[in-house]
Amino acid sequence: MVTRVLTVSILAGLLAGLIVATLQHLTTTPLILKAETYESALAAPMPAHAAFDGGARIILAHGGHDHAAGAEHDEWKPQDGAQRLLFTSAATIGSAIGFAALLLAGMLAAGDTIDPRTALIWGACGFLAFGLAPGMGLAPELPGAASAALQARQLWWLATAIATAIGLFLFLRYEAPWLKLLAIAVILLPHLVGAPHAPTPESKVPAELAAHFTALSLGIQAALWLVTAFAVGTLWPWMSRRAAAH
Repeated sequence: MVTRVLTVSILAGLLAGLIVATLQHLTTTPLILKAETYESALAAPMPAHAAFDGGARIILAHGGHDHAAGAEHDEWKPQDGAQRLLFTSAATIGSAIGFAALLLAGMLAAGDTIDPRTALIWGACGFLAFGLAPGMGLAPELPGAASAALQARQLWWLATAIATAIGLFLFLRYEAPWLKLLAIAVILLPHLVGAPHAPTPESKVPAELAAHFTALSLGIQAALWLVTAFAVGTLWPWMSRRAAAH
């Protein structure tokens, strides 16, 4: 069983990851590269003759130089082109393998029959819990966008994903009206608390570019969950038949 779960997770993740990585290369990657030109312009060194006005200076974490301290920090990142495509694709494939394992674990624990239809339902719920619901409070961001502290965003994202997953499970699995009401309350709670945002939501990235990236990113996430789920629902019965035949 464990071997079959690992095999299906890897095969489904590899297949879905390659498909979605291609979509990323054609859709979101060009937007990221364009946004980085704005970030680079912001991180450009101040001319030597510029007067200091007494205001706080911005030091970008993505920048390669700390101009305030005059020190250089060599921060490695993949080069544009084939190297960047390779690392991005590897990250997408790794995510897809993780999604596949998560879907299989959930369906097996729930005792569901694993087929394409059931897997797609679980995949849609996975996107709602880990993609759409957190994205309603913390939209996918381009480089150079204003954002709150990383730890606060991570905690809110995790709490929202868990609350949405629990709420969906309660709502879809139980018929008692009070449990359905409880499920709705659990799903809404993180949004009532509110996601953390930057005190001054200023960004060097044009709003139209950021909105386009958010929409495409959510679409890519949905595609990753659904393609992975369909691959899981197709490969699992096939592997089961092979195991039974032997």
